Amino acid sequence: MRKIYLASGSKPRKKLFSLSGLKFEVLTSKVKEARKAGSLSYAALVERNALLKAKDVAARVKSGVIVGADTISVSGKKIFGKPKNLAEAKKMLKKLSKNPQWVYTGIAVIDKDKAKTLVSHEKTKVYMDSLSGKEIDDYFKKVSPLDKAGSFDIQGKGAFFIRRVEGCFYNVVGLPLRKLYRMFKELGIIMPVIVLCFFLSGCSTEYNIATGHEESFYFNYSTDKEVQMGQSIDVQIGKEYKMASDPLMQKRVEDIGKKIAAVCDRKEIDYHFRVLDDDDVNAVSLPGGYVYIFKGLIEKVDNDNELAGVIAHEVGHIVARHSIKKLQAAQGYTLLRVLTMSVPQGGEVSAAADEAFTSLILGYSREDELLADQLGARYAKLAGYDPRGMVTFLKKLQEVNKRKPLQPYNYYKTHPYVPDRIRVVKQELGEKINFKDYINIEQAPHQ
Repeated sequence: MRKIYLASGSKPRKKLFSLSGLKFEVLTSKVKEARKAGSLSYAALVERNALLKAKDVAARVKSGVIVGADTISVSGKKIFGKPKNLAEAKKMLKKLSKNPQWVYTGIAVIDKDKAKTLVSHEKTKVYMDSLSGKEIDDYFKKVSPLDKAGSFDIQGKGAFFIRRVEGCFYNVVGLPLRKLYRMFKELGIIMPVIVLCFFLSGCSTEYNIATGHEESFYFNYSTDKEVQMGQSIDVQIGKEYKMASDPLMQKRVEDIGKKIAAVCDRKEIDYHFRVLDDDDVNAVSLPGGYVYIFKGLIEKVDNDNELAGVIAHEVGHIVARHSIKKLQAAQGYTLLRVLTMSVPQGGEVSAAADEAFTSLILGYSREDELLADQLGARYAKLAGYDPRGMVTFLKKLQEVNKRKPLQPYNYYKTHPYVPDRIRVVKQELGEKINFKDYINIEQAPHQ
């Protein structure tokens, strides 16, 4: 086995590199990283820094494989590397928390035995909560920012500030693992099978503000791709389904929807609210900010508070990206890929869009529905509506369900009973829970 050297003293990189399953030695590069791009692009800058680091170490060894890496954060056309002191670190993190940032990591691999060099980079978008000075000071008491690009550690306590990550999570840590694997593969460096499975599982991880957890997707679906997917489905729905002809009904839904969207936790997309001319008491949310309310549901609500609760529930699904997870689980990569084709009028896209809408209209999992109820109550209240409208409408929905024909018992029921949903809304509002909230009965006794 050839000797492998990591040209970096970064502890996070060393920890990540250990996941390769390969024996390696750390030889810290003495190269000073350039932090002014000049005529170079950000990608070219980190690639050059990584290559210089790798070359510096390569000159000190006789043979083997040398890996160099360099990471920067970019926000507002300003480059943020490792801070020089705590004062600079605080100023840096304060700025980065105000706007989305792009994290670039350059990676260079030199194979001295084969006289071959590979250079590449990875780019990831990071959304962070706006931080106060006290929050930053408290964070720095527990974590040293001086060895971290951008002054935060996404893999540690810094994760509490991260709203969402689009792209390779490990890139933000400082070493894009899947990129490294691909470069090693090109050089004929074979990793252990167990690690190979880890890399091939994909590198698309997000911190979801709705769930409060790091979530993994089989494939990387950025906000742009998600919006494109929603547009594809929306075009097909316009062909296959009739929209409500009442302009006042449409305006009512749009006005309420805009207020909900303005206070939700996901504001980087545009939201669209439409009314379907269908008597079913239902609503559905699509990827990328599309919400459809059925006319039959609007006719059931007594006031704007109830309608706001329904719309806020669907916006909650969009914030948590439930539609992406459902389509991914139900249909796999092919359908998602077709939905992001550049020509939404194509026959293949139309068929996939129709299939996707059918899948989404069947509903989400029990956990997803309850989370959307929790977020819906929160957003309705923030938008100025009485969130108890959700409770009163859910009780109506319970009566609608009772009047439906009895269904065969299903051991695999995934959707929550209405009393469960009412209980979650009450908990979000801080209301007292009573015994009836725990009785899961929807259908009347069979007559």
